[in-house]
Amino acid sequence: MAVDEKLQTVRHSCAHVMAEAILKLYPGTKIAIGPAIDNGFYYDFEFTKDTKFTETDFPAVEKEMRRIIAGNFDFVRNEVSKDEALKIFADQPYKVELINDLPDGETITTYQQDTYIDLCRGPHVANTKEINGQAFKLDKIAGAYWRGDSNRTMLTRVYALCFSKPNDLKDYLTMLAEAEKRDHRKLGVEMDLFHLDPEDPGQIFWHPNGWTTYTVIQDYMRKMVRRDGYLEVNTPAIMPRSLWERSGHWGHYQANMFITESEKRMFAIKPMNCPGALEIFKSKQRSYKDLPLRLAEFGHDVRNEPSGTLHGIMRVRGFVQDDAHIICTEEQVASEVAKFCKLLKNVYHDFGFDNLVVKFSTMPEDHVGDLATWERAEKALADACHEAGLEYEIQPGEGAFYGPKLEFKLYDCLGREWQCGTIQADFQLPSAERLDATYIGADNQKHHPVMLHRAILGSIERFLGILIENFAGAFPTWLAFEQVAVVPVSPEFDEYAKKVNETLLAADIRSNAYLDNENMKAKIKNISQEHRTPYILVVGQKEMDEGSVCVRYRFSSKKPQETMKLEDFVKYVEQKNEDKGTGI
Repeated sequence: MAVDEKLQTVRHSCAHVMAEAILKLYPGTKIAIGPAIDNGFYYDFEFTKDTKFTETDFPAVEKEMRRIIAGNFDFVRNEVSKDEALKIFADQPYKVELINDLPDGETITTYQQDTYIDLCRGPHVANTKEINGQAFKLDKIAGAYWRGDSNRTMLTRVYALCFSKPNDLKDYLTMLAEAEKRDHRKLGVEMDLFHLDPEDPGQIFWHPNGWTTYTVIQDYMRKMVRRDGYLEVNTPAIMPRSLWERSGHWGHYQANMFITESEKRMFAIKPMNCPGALEIFKSKQRSYKDLPLRLAEFGHDVRNEPSGTLHGIMRVRGFVQDDAHIICTEEQVASEVAKFCKLLKNVYHDFGFDNLVVKFSTMPEDHVGDLATWERAEKALADACHEAGLEYEIQPGEGAFYGPKLEFKLYDCLGREWQCGTIQADFQLPSAERLDATYIGADNQKHHPVMLHRAILGSIERFLGILIENFAGAFPTWLAFEQVAVVPVSPEFDEYAKKVNETLLAADIRSNAYLDNENMKAKIKNISQEHRTPYILVVGQKEMDEGSVCVRYRFSSKKPQETMKLEDFVKYVEQKNEDKGTGI
């Protein structure tokens, strides 16, 4: 999705207005930085010790901001010397630090509106009247270490929403309210899917309901990759330091690794699966005739993510990737990437996601390998994109330390963007300098292959979190942990309900019979609210006599109830399971 540069300029300008308002209302406050971000902006402040700034203060700040905006003040750009800048911001230590860090000779600019001056590169709107006073809203407060360093001062980060028009803000607030209802953490508890233990941060305890859908997703992916020519493997959870050193992870990823020692040797719990895949490739001599070799692994990885970054099941420490490594020749890269893109689009379609954006991430500052090799890798990936008919946006410097990558982003029903799939072209790990993987070419000589790292879902945990929010817990038939609930109208029909349930289970349909003494209407209400079950089968005398079921479809489908022969209903659900998609 293209960035609206004009709107980002409005947001950045509004951040300056907020900083001015806060300085006027809370004298003595120290200011740090205030960039535009998606949907708004933030600014970091250090308030005085006697100031307890909370969200209850937002209305006063917003009022002052609107007063400033109504003043129709110009944003005036000035170029100043380093000495001048240091004098202007002498009472602002964070600005002073930023100024002192600037290289000699660099142009330093300030922007002023009203009496407020800020150190800033810009750009800004010409006048505060270009900011709509009814199209912004202070949103939340968070803590943020200065420059992201936990050893530095904890600042108060004030977030705000900002749009061009009031209706855009209104629409976004409506979306946020809907997103809150769909929050996977909330639904995870309500639907008894999983729980998170604060004593074990970043680890998920899957309950039967959640684990059922989890395994449905995993089994589906296993079937899809098998059909696409992959061989499934499994590699150890713990591997020695020597392997991680040769792969480059020890030097470039150690901060995110859990490390342990045994018998005076260092080991790491694997944060990723790629070295293990190459060890399998190297276990015997390979020929060019063996390539491409597609090795799939549902590898359980563990990463030492900071506790402050963890978020439900979306950002965790322990997770399973739908991972695979394609080991191929350089000439095969384009066709293999194109093949992967086709598989990815088919998978996303089955989950109901057809709107995709592709990002091309190039060589980062922290990388291994020489420039020439990176250029070859980036060209191979770009050529593959063209062959696959993909358009992409460049993300400079966002590649992995060992190779460039494509990132695939999907959009949910609320228009939110999620980065899931990825494929990376790696000329480094198989090289003689790293893990020294070789194959015998047609010339009877040894050659190093290319390794393509790829995932479609990313992690099953995160993808399931996305699905929970996208469907608000009302999974389509093929994904529902409980596809059918059988409810007798009274206890005298329990035996027939049992028979119906057994028939469904025998057809591999996930079904439960509700045979307790609770009132039928209460049962249906609880099933609908807690499980969001696609089909509730009500059975009584008529159904028992006819060998039929009365099908009540999930309310959100707006389908009227109908009576079916049991065997016809079984076929109906089997077809839904086969078709995938989002319907019931």
